[in-house]
Amino acid sequence: MPTQAELLAIADKVLVKNYRQQPIVLERGRGCEVWDLAGARYLDMTAGIAVCGLGHAHPTFTARVAEQLARLVHVSNLYFNDQQILAAKAIVERSFASRVFFCNSGGEANEGAMKLARRYQAVVAEAPHRVTFISTHGSFHGRTFATVGITGQPKYREGFGPGIGPVEFITYGDLAAAERALAGPDGKPTACAIIVEPIQAEGGIVVAPPGYLAGLRALCDATGTLLIFDEVQTGIGRTGAWFGYQHDDVAPDVMTLAKGLGGGVPIGAVACSEKAAAGLAALPGGAVPHASTFGGNALACAAANAVFDILEREGLIERVAQAGQYLGGQLEQLVDVFPGHVLEARGRGLLRGIAVAGAPTDVVAACRQKGLLLSVAGANVVRFAPPYVVERAHLDEAVGILKGVLASGAGAKK
Repeated sequence: MPTQAELLAIADKVLVKNYRQQPIVLERGRGCEVWDLAGARYLDMTAGIAVCGLGHAHPTFTARVAEQLARLVHVSNLYFNDQQILAAKAIVERSFASRVFFCNSGGEANEGAMKLARRYQAVVAEAPHRVTFISTHGSFHGRTFATVGITGQPKYREGFGPGIGPVEFITYGDLAAAERALAGPDGKPTACAIIVEPIQAEGGIVVAPPGYLAGLRALCDATGTLLIFDEVQTGIGRTGAWFGYQHDDVAPDVMTLAKGLGGGVPIGAVACSEKAAAGLAALPGGAVPHASTFGGNALACAAANAVFDILEREGLIERVAQAGQYLGGQLEQLVDVFPGHVLEARGRGLLRGIAVAGAPTDVVAACRQKGLLLSVAGANVVRFAPPYVVERAHLDEAVGILKGVLASGAGAKK
């Protein structure tokens, strides 16, 4: 096996330089800890960007995936497989949804939801002129050509030329702006759907204000617009409920999932009401309207079924709520300890962050050097998204390291 330094040198030559990866090569993990090839131990408060809710190398999860690997991996959607059916049933039983389409990632899930919305208006509602997508400033919905087009952060669209359209961006949390956009020009709706995140994660851990999601539901009902909740980062227990929308007791027409759904195995899903599902239903004699070769394969769905089972058996969603409340309190204290440096603590459950006055990348780099892995969200937020199995001792260690880094001046305004 090459050394860490040798692998980093190889990576510099063979990988496309689209990422800004930190200079370590991680090779194993256990729970909330990971180790690099040089033997250094890190406390992982990123969980693969809110993916590994069960932590690393969870024994039950590992056994279930290995068992499935030995049975059946993939047969395509020319046939059913048992794990796909059971995974869809698990989502339906825990959410508003009646039907599920599986794919491989959050970007694919959001693109599937976009196709569903356009086709629903054209084929089901018989309103083919309703093609506009309403999205919000600060949003993030994926890196595919279509989903980057509805992402409300211009930096992700730069250099790629004309994108999908029409798209109208409105201020997140502003119901009056949503009402104007959904009403359409001259009071004639042209939007097929509005897509929002219950918490804008990549936008800086911005929680939807009280009443916002319910207000969008009422506006969509009044205008015949589909309401899509992007729960790629907030779904599957991350906020202390199965899905982020459940904190507001508001059901969308469509919900997209990925990240935590597979515990680290790539999988995405479009969960939808019976009404909305008609947007992707095949018509007699017509082409299949949407498909995914790998989507819903037996291995990925077995991983999802293991995640659902373990979350319930180990009471991990309740644990997320409790640990999240504790972490939130600890981060709130940093605002008082470092006035003018730490501006705000944000989040819900185990999706948390602090806004800093300067460069969050400096904070993340300094924390890594002290054995703590964090990530950046938005322009100035240091993000915590630890595994659900995190212990209070882990959180105390993490906040202690962060406090020392902040005390050194990292992330302060210059």
